[in-house]
Amino acid sequence: MGHGTPDNMNWAGLLQNLLVAVHLRQILCDSVWFSIPEEQEPGILAGSLSKHFPPPYQLLTQEYLWMDKNTGNFYTTEQKMDRETLCPEDTGAEECIILHNAIVGPSGDLIQFPVIIEDINDNAPHFENSEIHLKVSEDVTVGTSFLLDDQAQDRDAGHNGKLHYHLEDSDGVFRIKVEKGGPVIMLVVQTALDRETRDLYRMALVATDRGSDPLSATATLIVTVTDVNDNCPSFSSDSARNVTIPGDSRKNMLVAQVKATDPDSGPNAAIVYSLSPKVSKRAKKLFSLDSLTGYIRLTQDLQSDNSEDLLLKVLASGHHCPPADTQVTVSVLPKANQKLTIKIGFIAEHQNQTMVLPENQPPTVLAVLELEGDSSFKETSLAIENEVPFTLSPQNGKYLLSTSKPLDYETKSEHRISVVAHARSAEGTVIAPSRRVMRVMVSDVNDNAPHFLQAHYQLEVEENNQPGKPLLQVLALDADSGSSGRVTYRLDKHTSTVFNIDPVTGQLSVSASLDREQQDVHKLTVFARDSGSPPLESVATVSIRVLDQNDNAPVFLTPHFLFFIPESVPPFAQVGGLGVTDPDEGKNGSTELHLVNSSGPFVVDNTQGTLRTTTNLDRETQDRYELYLLASDHGYPVSLTSTARVTIFVEDINDNQPKVILPSSNSSCLTVSPETTEGTMVTKIYAVDEDSGLNSEITYTVVAPEPVQNSSPFRVDSRSGNVTVAQQLLQQDLRMHHLFIVVRDGGKPAPLYTTVWVNLWVNESMEPCHLDRAPTWTGTPDLFQTPSKAPICEVEDTRSAQLILLVGLGMMLASICLLVVTAVLYLKQRRVSPQQNKRVDNAENEIPLRSMDKYYSDD
Repeated sequence: MGHGTPDNMNWAGLLQNLLVAVHLRQILCDSVWFSIPEEQEPGILAGSLSKHFPPPYQLLTQEYLWMDKNTGNFYTTEQKMDRETLCPEDTGAEECIILHNAIVGPSGDLIQFPVIIEDINDNAPHFENSEIHLKVSEDVTVGTSFLLDDQAQDRDAGHNGKLHYHLEDSDGVFRIKVEKGGPVIMLVVQTALDRETRDLYRMALVATDRGSDPLSATATLIVTVTDVNDNCPSFSSDSARNVTIPGDSRKNMLVAQVKATDPDSGPNAAIVYSLSPKVSKRAKKLFSLDSLTGYIRLTQDLQSDNSEDLLLKVLASGHHCPPADTQVTVSVLPKANQKLTIKIGFIAEHQNQTMVLPENQPPTVLAVLELEGDSSFKETSLAIENEVPFTLSPQNGKYLLSTSKPLDYETKSEHRISVVAHARSAEGTVIAPSRRVMRVMVSDVNDNAPHFLQAHYQLEVEENNQPGKPLLQVLALDADSGSSGRVTYRLDKHTSTVFNIDPVTGQLSVSASLDREQQDVHKLTVFARDSGSPPLESVATVSIRVLDQNDNAPVFLTPHFLFFIPESVPPFAQVGGLGVTDPDEGKNGSTELHLVNSSGPFVVDNTQGTLRTTTNLDRETQDRYELYLLASDHGYPVSLTSTARVTIFVEDINDNQPKVILPSSNSSCLTVSPETTEGTMVTKIYAVDEDSGLNSEITYTVVAPEPVQNSSPFRVDSRSGNVTVAQQLLQQDLRMHHLFIVVRDGGKPAPLYTTVWVNLWVNESMEPCHLDRAPTWTGTPDLFQTPSKAPICEVEDTRSAQLILLVGLGMMLASICLLVVTAVLYLKQRRVSPQQNKRVDNAENEIPLRSMDKYYSDD
């Protein structure tokens, strides 16, 4: 059968070989794996397939890795691999595996290989709550553990995600214990707790991972020590009291109060007071004890003529506590049968037993007080009850009542002085105290100036207000009374007469309309004066800001603007300023200009306030423009406008050459009879200039060498252009005369000109004259140069013209050759560059050889 494929091919054998190859490739692929730490920078080599598969290589997904097609190396990309994002459900697992697919080998086999994303310590531990609260009873046993439910979480894996805890600021009272069987955190009590000593512990619970560069998180652990009833009520060591009450004391009189303490809190600190069973029946009958407050009061009125001592033993009981006790000794004095009398000798002015004293007086003696009674009294004393600005000073068995400081009517106009006399009898019994109340009236003096509630008032008023408009009401108060406190108002004498103030009410008003444009702020001075003697006065200022209204239309500086502008100005040149003002302020005074009913080449520049051109101007087309300006403000509610007229004169420049009307052409000819007499006008040169002024004043000049001019029988008038016979025509004048005329205008700095030939044929036959072509000037050019030395025309030289033409053709040919050479070099460079680029670029950017043929098939 030869070397060809046999007809009876063994298909079963081929299938078997294919399955073996696939199995071997699967075994090979399963042994290919790579690992790389997470969060790598772009361009880090992660692995290579070159040791396992032949080139070329192509990675199907290039989100996190990209592969070199030639080497099989794959690198990290700009998108970093975050293990916790790629494997969110297995962040605590040891491995995070990402499968990648690639096409390898010449036959384009599809393989799959795993890449293990290694964990780095890039996540710090995190407490869900920044504060952890725990309550612990103060009687807890040392060594007791409490479970802390709030644990820190770490998204890293392995050692990076394993946490250990410690406490800070615990002062040795607590410590942390972590159970080995699982992540259980226990708080262990190390010392005995006492709520009464300290009821709150604030500590820092720190969780730190075990990474090579460990990270940590902190939560505040707050332990509140709760109370137990471990304290009983107690009285202080000096709680025993001795109390003395008169024998005529009234029912419900407060005798004393007992108070015990319990360091516990809440219900554990509740105290109940009671009288001991050993208290006498009389004491129980006379006194009652409030069980909650400890108040001891009389249960009835006393009418005791004898002294006695009653002992009250008080118990303070708490929950499950033995009662604490204290005692109160109540001494009852006998009812007084004798009284002291207080006699008053007035020194100060008085009316109906009431002393009257002007305010602000220095300390002054008011009265002399004397005690009168049984001579058996001893140890008598007189004192002032309560705190008042008065004093009692003993002097020779009497007492002087005087003020201790100057009295102020505005602070208090009436004082009541209660003086009490105490005495003890010879037997030692206490005499009932005697009281006497005296009144002191303080008379007012004018010692207070009126006081404004505000030292400076500010208000805003719109201009053009209605006359009589009330503005505001000022108010000054005077602490004095009567006429001394009655206030009147007035304005400064220099105040404008349009402002008025009511002298009684202080109502400020304006009697005329205000104009902001005349004055935008008014400052007024208001005086408040009382009616005392002498009167006192104070000052306040009022600032009135006048608000603007749009009551002024824009105003042009002139109703008619006149501008002169050369016609040679470029587009957008400034024509002139458009002065407009508006005395209003803000938007009311902000103006905008517009051109109305104008189609001229002008526009308003509102930013500069000027008028500008929009195109080139031509005086010969239009030498004057009439425009109308509209100025409008931005006032509210209605915008105000005004108009102005603008006249623009376009000034001429010498931009037009004279134009010859006669003769009509340089080849026209006129026959002149030799019989024409001297001075006769034979023809006329007529030219016009579209410019104006000097720019349009035309002069006519014959250009010829001096000998020729002197021998010419014709003369040209420089102003009129009239051609006349200058002398009697002779036999030698019978010929053709060509007059080369330069027609100039009077423009400055350089006039413009044109030339014309006047052809005169002196002939006797007077038959019509014809020229086949116009004459050619062959004289010297400098005979008809303009003042700027520019030649009017040049002498024709056929040889020179031919030479110039040949030189020009040669330069043109050389330029064409240079252009062709440049183009050839450029095309060659373009052909070489792709080959160089092909060697430099990556293989993925190369053009296949079969494709390259069609690009360079012309080589």
